[in-house]
Amino acid sequence: MSREYGETWVYESLVGGIPGLGISRTLAVALQFLIFEVGVVGLGWYYGTWNAVAAGTVAVVVAAVGSVEMHRLGEKNRLLGTPPEHKRLLFGSSIEIVLGVLAFIALVTYLFAWDGAVGTTLIDRLFGPEPPLPVVYLTLLVLWDLTYRIGTSWWSAVVALWRAVHVDLSPEERATVRRLDAENIGFSAVQLALVPFLLTEPVLLGAVVGHVIAVAVVCSAAILLT
Repeated sequence: MSREYGETWVYESLVGGIPGLGISRTLAVALQFLIFEVGVVGLGWYYGTWNAVAAGTVAVVVAAVGSVEMHRLGEKNRLLGTPPEHKRLLFGSSIEIVLGVLAFIALVTYLFAWDGAVGTTLIDRLFGPEPPLPVVYLTLLVLWDLTYRIGTSWWSAVVALWRAVHVDLSPEERATVRRLDAENIGFSAVQLALVPFLLTEPVLLGAVVGHVIAVAVVCSAAILLT
């Protein structure tokens, strides 16, 4: 299927727009998972940060699932017979990047500045008072991947509600978009796999659970209004 500029997520454009890199989406996701997971386990072994390996592995899995879902949601939305305004709003605005950046900055602020109730930052609690630079680098890279997916899921929900209010669809396409909106709820719910590692971090726990609830509420409203 031909894709015009502004009709893909930024993530899809990166995967498909690198000259000479003609790899399939499945291979791209597999490479993403493999590179990140080798980094998590390898750095955990080298620096002895085994306490963070389990959480890092779950985060890598969640990010990989998010990549698969972004491809699925992107492709299925492009197949809809919705007006250009819908696709331009969903893809061309790139607002998912803005939301991802805002979430990432908030997360980094929490990681390095919030001292909780014990007088240390989360980075200190995870990696000690002198965290290895490669470990911090990879951690931030994986966390950016997660926050970008969060921004995408949230923006998809907002656009779904706009579509439900402003776009008339055929009965067949109404059934399709309801399934898409339900899939977006599942897309965000995958992030609940991180909850066991956030039980001692109530701020992050509230942010993740709150995000999932918000997406579920907005997408449910879109489903009801479609």
